[in-house]
Amino acid sequence: MYAPLFLTIPLLLCMGYFFMGSLPLLVLNHDSPLDSRFIRGFFNTYYLTVIFTAPVAAISYAMAGRLVYAVCLFAIFGVALALRKVVLTRMDLLRIRLKHPDAAAIADFRQLHVAGMGVNFVQLVALIWGLFQFSV
Repeated sequence: MYAPLFLTIPLLLCMGYFFMGSLPLLVLNHDSPLDSRFIRGFFNTYYLTVIFTAPVAAISYAMAGRLVYAVCLFAIFGVALALRKVVLTRMDLLRIRLKHPDAAAIADFRQLHVAGMGVNFVQLVALIWGLFQFSV
């Protein structure tokens, strides 16, 4: 029963690191191509890590007979998969507009950054709550 818990730790670390690491990035003006490229890369790395770690943990919970938790982890995987496509595509479109300073594009990019952090935070809290709720 310890294997699923140990396989959940990388996912928790990834989600926690992303949230804590993306907070200071809000200080950036989001107005330069360099800032936006870095933030996009940070989001991409986060999504790829979740896409690879969540299914592994989910399969381990399924094999341990914890199907509810496995489904929840697959949901986290699905959300990361969908958001990677939506958020990164949207960031790429906004980055094109940032080459010529555009206040609306800067505000939209910042809003997208905050929304991505918000979704991550909700998932992180749900994952931690689930660990305690299902008493792994």
